Amino acid sequence: MELQLSEKLNILGIESSCDDTAAAVVCGYAGGSAEVLSSIVVGQTELHSAFGGVVPEIAARAHVEKLDVSVGQALAYAQLRMDQIDAIAVTAGPGLIGGVVSGVMLAKALAAATGKPLYGVNHLAGHALTPRLTGNVSFPYLMLLVSGGHCQFLIAQDALTFHRLGGTIDDAPGEAFDKVARLISLDQPGGPAIEKRAYDGDPKRFKLPRPLLDRAGCDMSFSGLKTATLRTRDEVIAESQGLTPQDQADLAASFQAAVSDVLAEKSRRALREYLKLLPQHPTLCVAGGVAANMAIRTALKQVCAEFDVEFTAPPLALCTDNAAMIAYAGLAQMPYREPDDMGLSAKPRMPLDTSSPTMLGHGKKGAKA
Repeated sequence: MELQLSEKLNILGIESSCDDTAAAVVCGYAGGSAEVLSSIVVGQTELHSAFGGVVPEIAARAHVEKLDVSVGQALAYAQLRMDQIDAIAVTAGPGLIGGVVSGVMLAKALAAATGKPLYGVNHLAGHALTPRLTGNVSFPYLMLLVSGGHCQFLIAQDALTFHRLGGTIDDAPGEAFDKVARLISLDQPGGPAIEKRAYDGDPKRFKLPRPLLDRAGCDMSFSGLKTATLRTRDEVIAESQGLTPQDQADLAASFQAAVSDVLAEKSRRALREYLKLLPQHPTLCVAGGVAANMAIRTALKQVCAEFDVEFTAPPLALCTDNAAMIAYAGLAQMPYREPDDMGLSAKPRMPLDTSSPTMLGHGKKGAKA
């Protein structure tokens, strides 16, 4: 089936890279504006709560059970039938391989059964292109992609071309939030739990480090900050024979402030590099689950005010993993690439900027980032 790219298209999106099973329908023009007709996200928090984190095998089984149901709900909410869908976009990586395989196999089955074009999408591109979906931001823009598994500064030059200025060399901020939440006995997911607890805390009580601020460039590190929080917690417990609710709140606030300070200073450095391109409408965009943190958003807005740069972030529902961003990424990339065939494979690792050196090295499954 050959698409008429000059016409409005209905794109079905499928996302299953971690612990959210998602399906959505987006309608719009290839490479242009679009609207979200439906967005269904089925979380798995209860399934993983007893384990203190996402268990890949449990997540994969839940995706298998919920993917087809989610697709059906997305179509029903959009008031469309499958024969009214023009193309299918699916997360092909990176992510937990069991979940990614589940989504790719369903998308391939639907494409084979209906003859619809299939587009495998990089999950990171979905986040990075979300500002185009929600605000029609002009290229080039600076993107801070900050989530549970990733943290990168990217210059989005077009729907397929992203230049990485820097990123985390170890833990992503969302991962650090989850681990610190467990350290101080907060619920998962850790990001919302720490943010809520930090409201009652003193962010200046504990002097936690701001890693890599003494090193030039935009690279970040959060593993040492996590370890420093652990040691501080242990010192408090040793002195007081336990952790009081106020200790817990102060630790949460101090950790959150440290992450905010690192992201703010690294954003200043990334903006200096980005502004050398003399963009017509300079914009810093933030996306990913951690972008939902209001303390971090406030810090980034202040940085943008310093540089007289526009700040934009998606609605909270589109910060976390969702299929609307995947559907839109497929739509946005259509003018630049051909559809995938039935050889489309799921990949646990899929760098967005393949021209830059890998940050976390190679393993048996390829480049991590």
